[in-house]
Amino acid sequence: MFEWAVFVDWAAFGVRWLHVITAIAWIGSSFYFIALDLGLTKVPHLPPGATGEEWQVHGGGFYHIQKYMVAPERMPEHLTWFKWESYWTWISGFTLLCLVYYVGADLYLVDPNVLDIPAWAGILISLGSIGLGWVAYDLVCKSKFGDDNTKLMLFLFVVLVVMAWAYTQVFTGRAALLHLGAFTATIMTGNVFLLIIPNQKIVVEDLKAGRTPDPKYGKVAKQRSTHNNYLTLPVLFLMLSNHNPLVFATEYNWIIASLVFLMGVTIRHYFNTMHARGGNPVWTWGATAVIFLVIVWLSTFPGTAPAEAEEQATLSPAQTRFVEAEGFEEVYGTVLGRCSMCHAAEPMWEGMPHPPKGVVLESERDVAAHAREIYLQAGISHAMPPANVSFIEPEERAMIIAWYKAGANGG
Repeated sequence: MFEWAVFVDWAAFGVRWLHVITAIAWIGSSFYFIALDLGLTKVPHLPPGATGEEWQVHGGGFYHIQKYMVAPERMPEHLTWFKWESYWTWISGFTLLCLVYYVGADLYLVDPNVLDIPAWAGILISLGSIGLGWVAYDLVCKSKFGDDNTKLMLFLFVVLVVMAWAYTQVFTGRAALLHLGAFTATIMTGNVFLLIIPNQKIVVEDLKAGRTPDPKYGKVAKQRSTHNNYLTLPVLFLMLSNHNPLVFATEYNWIIASLVFLMGVTIRHYFNTMHARGGNPVWTWGATAVIFLVIVWLSTFPGTAPAEAEEQATLSPAQTRFVEAEGFEEVYGTVLGRCSMCHAAEPMWEGMPHPPKGVVLESERDVAAHAREIYLQAGISHAMPPANVSFIEPEERAMIIAWYKAGANGG
Protein backbone atom coordinates (compact mmCIF):
# COMPACT_ATOMS: atom_id res chain seq x y z
CA MET A 1 0.00 0.00 0.00
CA PHE A 2 1.32 3.44 -0.97
CA GLU A 3 2.37 5.61 1.97
CA TRP A 4 3.28 9.23 1.35
CA ALA A 5 5.57 9.50 4.38
CA VAL A 6 7.60 6.49 3.26
CA PHE A 7 7.76 7.78 -0.32
CA VAL A 8 9.01 11.22 0.74
CA ASP A 9 11.64 9.69 3.01
CA TRP A 10 12.90 7.38 0.25
CA ALA A 11 12.79 10.21 -2.30
CA ALA A 12 14.95 12.35 -0.01
CA PHE A 13 17.35 9.45 0.53
CA GLY A 14 17.58 8.72 -3.19
CA VAL A 15 18.25 12.35 -4.06
CA ARG A 16 20.79 12.59 -1.24
CA TRP A 17 22.60 9.56 -2.68
CA LEU A 18 22.59 11.15 -6.14
CA HIS A 19 23.89 14.37 -4.58
CA VAL A 20 26.80 12.52 -2.97
CA ILE A 21 27.62 10.63 -6.19
CA THR A 22 27.68 13.73 -8.37
CA ALA A 23 29.56 15.73 -5.72
CA ILE A 24 32.25 13.05 -5.57
CA ALA A 25 32.57 13.19 -9.35
CA TRP A 26 32.73 16.99 -9.41
CA ILE A 27 35.11 17.41 -6.49
CA GLY A 28 37.30 14.55 -7.67
CA SER A 29 37.76 16.01 -11.15
CA SER A 30 38.18 19.52 -9.75
CA PHE A 31 40.89 18.50 -7.27
CA TYR A 32 42.62 16.40 -9.91
CA PHE A 33 42.87 19.25 -12.40
CA ILE A 34 44.03 21.70 -9.73
CA ALA A 35 46.80 19.27 -8.76
CA LEU A 36 47.62 18.66 -12.43
CA ASP A 37 47.74 22.36 -13.24
CA LEU A 38 50.02 23.14 -10.30
CA GLY A 39 52.31 20.21 -11.05
CA LEU A 40 53.02 21.03 -14.71
CA THR A 41 56.66 21.61 -15.58
CA LYS A 42 58.21 23.67 -18.38
CA VAL A 43 60.51 21.50 -20.45
CA PRO A 44 62.36 22.01 -23.76
CA HIS A 45 60.74 21.12 -27.07
CA LEU A 46 57.13 21.62 -26.01
CA PRO A 47 54.68 22.08 -28.92
CA PRO A 48 53.84 25.68 -29.86
CA GLY A 49 51.39 27.14 -27.33
CA ALA A 50 52.02 24.48 -24.68
CA THR A 51 53.02 25.86 -21.28
CA GLY A 52 53.90 22.68 -19.42
CA GLU A 53 53.63 18.93 -19.20
CA GLU A 54 53.45 16.14 -16.67
CA TRP A 55 53.91 12.40 -16.70
CA GLN A 56 51.64 10.35 -14.47
CA VAL A 57 51.21 6.66 -13.74
CA HIS A 58 47.94 5.04 -12.76
CA GLY A 59 46.26 1.69 -13.19
CA GLY A 60 49.31 0.11 -14.78
CA GLY A 61 49.65 2.71 -17.51
CA PHE A 62 51.53 5.94 -18.15
CA TYR A 63 49.89 9.23 -19.09
CA HIS A 64 51.62 12.12 -20.84
CA ILE A 65 49.69 15.37 -20.31
CA GLN A 66 50.37 18.77 -21.88
CA LYS A 67 48.58 22.03 -21.17
CA TYR A 68 47.89 24.85 -23.62
CA MET A 69 47.27 28.17 -21.89
CA VAL A 70 44.92 29.36 -24.65
CA ALA A 71 44.49 26.51 -27.11
CA PRO A 72 46.47 24.30 -29.50
CA GLU A 73 47.07 25.46 -33.06
CA ARG A 74 44.60 22.93 -34.37
CA MET A 75 41.48 21.65 -32.64
CA PRO A 76 41.51 17.95 -31.69
CA GLU A 77 38.71 15.78 -33.02
CA HIS A 78 37.43 14.94 -29.56
CA LEU A 79 37.18 17.08 -26.44
CA THR A 80 36.07 15.84 -23.01
CA TRP A 81 34.07 18.46 -21.13
CA PHE A 82 33.80 18.43 -17.36
CA LYS A 83 30.53 20.17 -16.55
CA TRP A 84 27.64 17.81 -15.84
CA GLU A 85 29.21 16.73 -12.55
CA SER A 86 28.79 20.31 -11.34
CA TYR A 87 25.34 20.81 -12.83
CA TRP A 88 23.87 17.65 -11.34
CA THR A 89 25.44 18.31 -7.96
CA TRP A 90 23.56 21.60 -7.81
CA ILE A 91 20.32 20.18 -9.26
CA SER A 92 20.27 17.27 -6.80
CA GLY A 93 21.20 19.57 -3.91
CA PHE A 94 18.42 22.02 -4.71
CA THR A 95 15.95 19.15 -5.09
CA LEU A 96 16.98 17.89 -1.65
CA LEU A 97 16.56 21.41 -0.26
CA CYS A 98 12.99 21.41 -1.59
CA LEU A 99 12.16 17.92 -0.28
CA VAL A 100 13.50 18.47 3.22
CA TYR A 101 13.44 22.20 3.99
CA TYR A 102 10.60 23.47 1.81
CA VAL A 103 8.19 20.54 2.19
CA GLY A 104 9.04 20.45 5.91
CA ALA A 105 9.42 24.22 6.31
CA ASP A 106 7.40 24.42 9.55
CA LEU A 107 9.74 21.93 11.17
CA TYR A 108 13.16 22.38 9.58
CA LEU A 109 13.27 25.84 7.98
CA VAL A 110 11.53 28.43 10.17
CA ASP A 111 11.58 28.73 13.95
CA PRO A 112 9.30 31.25 15.75
CA ASN A 113 11.97 31.53 18.45
CA VAL A 114 14.37 32.92 15.84
CA LEU A 115 12.01 34.87 13.56
CA ASP A 116 8.25 34.47 13.59
CA ILE A 117 7.45 34.28 9.87
CA PRO A 118 5.20 31.96 7.87
CA ALA A 119 6.72 29.05 6.01
CA TRP A 120 6.12 30.63 2.60
CA ALA A 121 8.09 33.73 3.64
CA GLY A 122 10.99 31.56 4.75
CA ILE A 123 11.00 29.78 1.40
CA LEU A 124 11.01 33.09 -0.49
CA ILE A 125 13.91 34.37 1.63
CA SER A 126 15.75 31.14 0.93
CA LEU A 127 15.28 31.36 -2.83
CA GLY A 128 16.01 35.09 -2.95
CA SER A 129 19.22 34.90 -0.93
CA ILE A 130 20.62 32.03 -2.99
CA GLY A 131 19.80 33.66 -6.33
CA LEU A 132 20.79 37.21 -5.44
CA GLY A 133 23.98 35.92 -3.81
CA TRP A 134 25.27 34.68 -7.14
CA VAL A 135 24.31 37.94 -8.92
CA ALA A 136 26.10 40.09 -6.33
CA TYR A 137 29.18 37.87 -6.34
CA ASP A 138 29.40 37.91 -10.14
CA LEU A 139 29.09 41.70 -10.32
CA VAL A 140 31.88 42.19 -7.78
CA CYS A 141 34.16 39.76 -9.66
CA LYS A 142 33.58 41.62 -12.92
CA SER A 143 34.20 45.04 -11.36
CA LYS A 144 37.56 46.81 -11.06
CA PHE A 145 37.72 45.62 -7.46
CA GLY A 146 37.68 42.04 -8.73
CA ASP A 147 40.94 42.53 -10.61
CA ASP A 148 42.85 42.12 -7.34
CA ASN A 149 42.39 38.44 -6.45
CA THR A 150 43.71 38.80 -2.89
CA LYS A 151 41.36 41.66 -2.03
CA LEU A 152 38.52 39.84 -3.74
CA MET A 153 39.05 36.67 -1.68
CA LEU A 154 39.19 38.66 1.57
CA PHE A 155 36.01 40.50 0.61
CA LEU A 156 34.30 37.22 -0.23
CA PHE A 157 35.21 35.85 3.20
CA VAL A 158 33.65 38.90 4.88
CA VAL A 159 30.50 38.40 2.81
CA LEU A 160 30.31 34.76 3.88
CA VAL A 161 30.67 35.73 7.55
CA VAL A 162 27.85 38.26 7.19
CA MET A 163 25.67 35.67 5.43
CA ALA A 164 26.40 33.12 8.17
CA TRP A 165 25.17 35.57 10.79
CA ALA A 166 22.18 36.69 8.70
CA TYR A 167 20.94 33.16 8.08
CA THR A 168 21.00 32.39 11.82
CA GLN A 169 18.74 35.43 12.37
CA VAL A 170 16.09 34.01 10.03
CA PHE A 171 16.20 30.21 9.97
CA THR A 172 16.67 27.32 12.37
CA GLY A 173 20.31 26.64 13.19
CA ARG A 174 20.22 23.51 11.05
CA ALA A 175 18.73 25.34 8.06
CA ALA A 176 21.02 28.35 8.51
CA LEU A 177 24.23 26.39 8.04
CA LEU A 178 22.71 24.33 5.25
CA HIS A 179 21.73 27.53 3.45
CA LEU A 180 25.20 28.97 3.83
CA GLY A 181 26.43 25.85 2.08
CA ALA A 182 23.77 26.20 -0.64
CA PHE A 183 24.64 29.89 -1.05
CA THR A 184 28.31 29.00 -1.56
CA ALA A 185 27.62 25.97 -3.76
CA THR A 186 25.44 28.11 -6.03
CA ILE A 187 28.36 30.48 -6.52
CA MET A 188 30.56 27.52 -7.42
CA THR A 189 28.13 25.99 -9.91
CA GLY A 190 27.35 29.44 -11.30
CA ASN A 191 31.06 29.86 -11.98
CA VAL A 192 31.08 26.65 -14.01
CA PHE A 193 27.75 27.11 -15.80
CA LEU A 194 27.89 30.84 -16.54
CA LEU A 195 31.62 31.61 -16.83
CA ILE A 196 34.04 28.73 -17.13
CA ILE A 197 32.21 26.57 -19.67
CA PRO A 198 30.90 29.50 -21.81
CA ASN A 199 34.42 30.98 -21.97
CA GLN A 200 35.85 27.65 -23.05
CA LYS A 201 33.19 27.38 -25.75
CA ILE A 202 34.11 30.84 -27.06
CA VAL A 203 37.73 29.72 -27.36
CA VAL A 204 36.67 26.57 -29.22
CA GLU A 205 34.47 28.53 -31.63
CA ASP A 206 37.30 31.00 -32.31
CA LEU A 207 39.62 28.15 -33.16
CA LYS A 208 37.09 26.55 -35.49
CA ALA A 209 36.63 29.91 -37.25
CA GLY A 210 40.39 30.41 -37.61
CA ARG A 211 40.54 33.29 -35.12
CA THR A 212 43.11 33.67 -32.35
CA PRO A 213 41.32 33.25 -28.99
CA ASP A 214 41.52 36.10 -26.51
CA PRO A 215 43.57 35.06 -23.40
CA LYS A 216 41.14 36.99 -21.15
CA TYR A 217 38.67 34.11 -21.28
CA GLY A 218 41.17 31.74 -19.78
CA LYS A 219 42.16 34.30 -17.14
CA VAL A 220 38.57 34.73 -15.95
CA ALA A 221 37.97 30.97 -15.90
CA LYS A 222 41.17 30.50 -13.87
CA GLN A 223 40.03 33.07 -11.28
CA ARG A 224 36.64 31.41 -10.80
CA SER A 225 38.21 27.96 -10.70
CA THR A 226 40.52 29.13 -7.91
CA HIS A 227 37.53 30.38 -5.91
CA ASN A 228 35.85 27.00 -6.32
CA ASN A 229 39.03 25.28 -5.17
CA TYR A 230 39.04 27.08 -1.82
CA LEU A 231 35.27 26.91 -1.27
CA THR A 232 34.83 23.16 -1.80
CA LEU A 233 35.86 21.82 1.61
CA PRO A 234 33.77 24.32 3.63
CA VAL A 235 30.72 23.45 1.52
CA LEU A 236 31.21 19.78 2.32
CA PHE A 237 31.41 20.59 6.04
CA LEU A 238 28.26 22.71 5.92
CA MET A 239 26.32 20.05 4.04
CA LEU A 240 27.25 17.51 6.71
CA SER A 241 26.57 19.90 9.60
CA ASN A 242 22.83 19.14 9.70
CA HIS A 243 23.71 15.71 11.16
CA ASN A 244 25.56 17.20 14.16
CA PRO A 245 23.75 19.46 16.66
CA LEU A 246 27.12 20.41 18.18
CA VAL A 247 27.62 22.46 15.00
CA PHE A 248 24.20 24.00 14.32
CA ALA A 249 22.38 24.01 17.68
CA THR A 250 24.79 26.32 19.53
CA GLU A 251 24.82 30.03 20.24
CA TYR A 252 27.86 30.69 18.08
CA ASN A 253 26.96 28.48 15.12
CA TRP A 254 27.56 31.35 12.70
CA ILE A 255 31.09 31.85 14.02
CA ILE A 256 31.73 28.12 13.69
CA ALA A 257 30.58 28.29 10.07
CA SER A 258 32.86 31.25 9.43
CA LEU A 259 35.88 29.48 10.90
CA VAL A 260 35.21 26.48 8.70
CA PHE A 261 36.01 28.65 5.66
CA LEU A 262 39.40 29.43 7.19
CA MET A 263 40.08 25.72 7.65
CA GLY A 264 39.20 25.25 3.99
CA VAL A 265 41.89 27.77 3.09
CA THR A 266 44.60 26.24 5.29
CA ILE A 267 43.93 22.69 4.09
CA ARG A 268 43.79 23.61 0.41
CA HIS A 269 46.92 25.79 0.78
CA TYR A 270 48.83 22.76 1.97
CA PHE A 271 47.82 20.56 -0.96
CA ASN A 272 48.14 23.35 -3.52
CA THR A 273 51.68 24.09 -2.33
CA MET A 274 52.62 20.42 -2.36
CA HIS A 275 51.23 19.92 -5.86
CA ALA A 276 53.12 22.98 -7.08
CA ARG A 277 56.30 21.50 -5.57
CA GLY A 278 56.61 24.59 -3.42
CA GLY A 279 57.63 22.84 -0.23
CA ASN A 280 55.90 21.11 2.65
CA PRO A 281 53.95 23.76 4.64
CA VAL A 282 53.13 21.57 7.63
CA TRP A 283 52.25 24.71 9.62
CA THR A 284 48.90 24.68 7.84
CA TRP A 285 47.91 21.52 9.74
CA GLY A 286 48.80 23.19 13.03
CA ALA A 287 46.69 26.20 12.08
CA THR A 288 43.84 23.89 11.05
CA ALA A 289 44.03 22.02 14.36
CA VAL A 290 43.93 25.29 16.35
CA ILE A 291 40.89 26.52 14.41
CA PHE A 292 39.17 23.16 14.89
CA LEU A 293 39.78 23.25 18.65
CA VAL A 294 38.25 26.75 18.78
CA ILE A 295 35.22 25.34 16.95
CA VAL A 296 34.96 22.51 19.47
CA TRP A 297 35.09 25.06 22.31
CA LEU A 298 32.42 27.25 20.71
CA SER A 299 30.15 24.23 20.29
CA THR A 300 29.91 23.84 24.08
CA PHE A 301 27.90 27.05 24.43
CA PRO A 302 24.14 26.45 24.66
CA GLY A 303 21.75 27.30 21.85
CA THR A 304 18.84 29.73 21.75
CA ALA A 305 16.64 29.69 24.82
CA PRO A 306 13.35 27.78 24.36
CA ALA A 307 10.14 29.68 23.77
CA GLU A 308 7.70 30.47 26.53
CA ALA A 309 5.01 27.90 27.31
CA GLU A 310 2.18 29.88 25.72
CA GLU A 311 4.18 30.20 22.49
CA GLN A 312 4.96 26.51 22.48
CA ALA A 313 1.24 25.75 22.82
CA THR A 314 0.51 27.22 19.38
CA LEU A 315 -0.18 24.40 16.95
CA SER A 316 -0.40 24.41 13.20
CA PRO A 317 -3.45 22.75 11.58
CA ALA A 318 -1.36 19.68 10.73
CA GLN A 319 -0.05 19.41 14.30
CA THR A 320 -3.57 19.82 15.66
CA ARG A 321 -4.71 16.79 13.64
CA PHE A 322 -2.07 14.62 15.28
CA VAL A 323 -2.80 15.90 18.79
CA GLU A 324 -6.50 15.18 18.31
CA ALA A 325 -5.94 11.82 16.58
CA GLU A 326 -6.99 8.67 18.37
CA GLY A 327 -4.21 7.22 20.52
CA PHE A 328 -2.26 10.46 20.97
CA GLU A 329 -2.26 10.37 24.78
CA GLU A 330 -0.85 6.85 24.82
CA VAL A 331 1.79 7.70 22.20
CA TYR A 332 2.71 10.90 24.03
CA GLY A 333 3.28 8.90 27.21
CA THR A 334 5.41 6.38 25.31
CA VAL A 335 7.56 9.11 23.77
CA LEU A 336 8.10 10.79 27.15
CA GLY A 337 9.04 7.48 28.72
CA ARG A 338 11.11 5.96 25.93
CA CYS A 339 12.57 8.88 23.97
CA SER A 340 12.73 12.07 25.99
CA MET A 341 15.72 11.13 28.10
CA CYS A 342 17.78 11.88 24.98
CA HIS A 343 15.41 14.06 22.94
CA ALA A 344 15.25 16.83 25.51
CA ALA A 345 16.52 20.41 25.61
CA GLU A 346 18.95 19.11 28.24
CA PRO A 347 19.43 15.36 27.61
CA MET A 348 19.76 13.14 30.63
CA TRP A 349 21.86 10.57 28.80
CA GLU A 350 25.44 10.76 30.00
CA GLY A 351 27.85 12.31 27.50
CA MET A 352 25.08 13.74 25.30
CA PRO A 353 25.22 17.57 25.41
CA HIS A 354 22.55 18.10 22.72
CA PRO A 355 19.51 16.12 21.58
CA PRO A 356 20.23 13.92 18.53
CA LYS A 357 19.88 16.02 15.34
CA GLY A 358 18.47 18.81 17.50
CA VAL A 359 15.11 17.00 17.85
CA VAL A 360 13.36 17.79 21.16
CA LEU A 361 10.37 15.65 22.21
CA GLU A 362 9.12 17.11 25.47
CA SER A 363 5.77 18.80 24.76
CA GLU A 364 2.63 17.77 22.90
CA ARG A 365 3.61 20.25 20.19
CA ASP A 366 7.03 18.61 19.85
CA VAL A 367 5.52 15.16 19.36
CA ALA A 368 2.92 16.41 16.88
CA ALA A 369 5.55 18.36 14.93
CA HIS A 370 7.78 15.29 14.62
CA ALA A 371 4.96 12.82 13.97
CA ARG A 372 6.35 11.59 10.65
CA GLU A 373 9.86 11.11 12.06
CA ILE A 374 8.51 9.22 15.09
CA TYR A 375 6.43 7.02 12.77
CA LEU A 376 9.39 6.23 10.49
CA GLN A 377 12.07 5.86 13.18
CA ALA A 378 10.16 4.13 15.99
CA GLY A 379 7.06 2.80 14.23
CA ILE A 380 7.62 1.01 10.95
CA SER A 381 11.38 0.74 11.56
CA HIS A 382 13.24 -0.01 14.78
CA ALA A 383 15.95 2.65 14.33
CA MET A 384 14.87 4.37 17.53
CA PRO A 385 15.68 3.97 20.31
CA PRO A 386 19.20 2.83 19.30
CA ALA A 387 19.63 -0.84 20.22
CA ASN A 388 16.21 -0.41 21.89
CA VAL A 389 17.98 0.85 25.01
CA SER A 390 14.72 2.08 26.54
CA PHE A 391 12.97 -1.25 25.86
CA ILE A 392 10.09 0.01 23.74
CA GLU A 393 7.56 -2.81 23.30
CA PRO A 394 6.13 -4.10 19.99
CA GLU A 395 2.68 -3.04 21.16
CA GLU A 396 3.94 0.52 21.62
CA ARG A 397 5.38 0.57 18.11
CA ALA A 398 2.06 -0.67 16.73
CA MET A 399 0.31 2.08 18.68
CA ILE A 400 2.59 4.70 17.11
CA ILE A 401 1.78 3.38 13.62
CA ALA A 402 -1.99 3.43 14.26
CA TRP A 403 -1.84 6.96 15.72
CA TYR A 404 0.20 8.37 12.85
CA LYS A 405 -2.11 6.91 10.23
CA ALA A 406 -5.12 8.31 12.06
CA GLY A 407 -3.56 11.77 12.18
CA ALA A 408 -2.36 11.65 8.57
CA ASN A 409 -5.89 10.75 7.46
CA GLY A 410 -7.40 13.65 9.34
CA GLY A 411 -8.09 12.01 12.67
